[in-house]
Amino acid sequence: MGATIQEVAAAAHVSVSTVSRAFNRPDLVSAKTRHRVIEMARKLDFTILRSATALKSGRAFRIALLVSGPIRSWFNASILEGLNAVLRPAEYDLAIWQIGTYGEQQCFFDDLPERRNVDAVIVSSFDIKTREIDRLATMGVPLIGINSPIDSRMAASVNTDDLHGGTIMANHLMSLGHQNIVFVATRTAEHILRFSANRRWESFARTCKLKGINPRLIMTERKPNMAEVLSDRLLTMKSRPTAVACQDDEIAIPLLLELRRRNVAVPGQFSIIGFDDSRYAKETGLTTIRQLPIQLGIITGAKILDLLSTGKTNAPFESCTAALIERSSTAPPKNPDTILVN
Repeated sequence: MGATIQEVAAAAHVSVSTVSRAFNRPDLVSAKTRHRVIEMARKLDFTILRSATALKSGRAFRIALLVSGPIRSWFNASILEGLNAVLRPAEYDLAIWQIGTYGEQQCFFDDLPERRNVDAVIVSSFDIKTREIDRLATMGVPLIGINSPIDSRMAASVNTDDLHGGTIMANHLMSLGHQNIVFVATRTAEHILRFSANRRWESFARTCKLKGINPRLIMTERKPNMAEVLSDRLLTMKSRPTAVACQDDEIAIPLLLELRRRNVAVPGQFSIIGFDDSRYAKETGLTTIRQLPIQLGIITGAKILDLLSTGKTNAPFESCTAALIERSSTAPPKNPDTILVN
């Protein structure tokens, strides 16, 4: 078993806090003391040895990942899997920050210069302010976006083409003959960070309007009874839609199952399309737009390693194509006033 930090401190004849500062805040420890701590760490423990290597190289061997929404969500979990597949073999750790408000985002960037304990920062699926990009640039910390706005001051970004995804969603429904269409998105208060999903609605609406169709936008909240509330609203609308496009599968799948539970036919009464091709999309027969977040994570991880080793990467701003996966939840419209039973 490796030595504890207390054992390293005792062997080096320093305090535990001095050992910690030697690895995390080397500028606060004299060169002589740092050298003594490093040498003792080398003798006692491999994990501490890695920290010593980090100290010599000026790296923390830690990458910050900022995510919005639940960490356990299909998208975030898949991003983590992809990043970990690349970064773990290179002995980099991932430190995850769940960011839900602009205030939390600002606190992270305000505190980062004090910590100086990450080698790169990844922001996933939300916007980032100019001042925060500039702050990282002055620190020499690469900033990489995943499904975030492309900014030339970023070191790199890897995005699913959400604009194309929204376009093919709309074209699929219109090609089936749907004209009375609603788009369901999550309600986002001013303090909530969103980016990627917003672009889907913008592109969807623009594509429909080019064909003379004006889709309606329904905002919902992610809560346990979301599917029930949505079903009630759809079934009681005066001008009942024939097609429902959902911002993501986490809306589409529960809605699909709830409508079927009520003996409402999908696609008989409502055609439903999602976005993601997440878990259970195939099993439920959901037509959806496929993105590959594991692949996004793998590509991002490779770019980070390039940036940290050479300061540059090939194709720093990369876009991955979204694809229509057509299953049984969409079909040409029937009489929307007739309740069809599966």
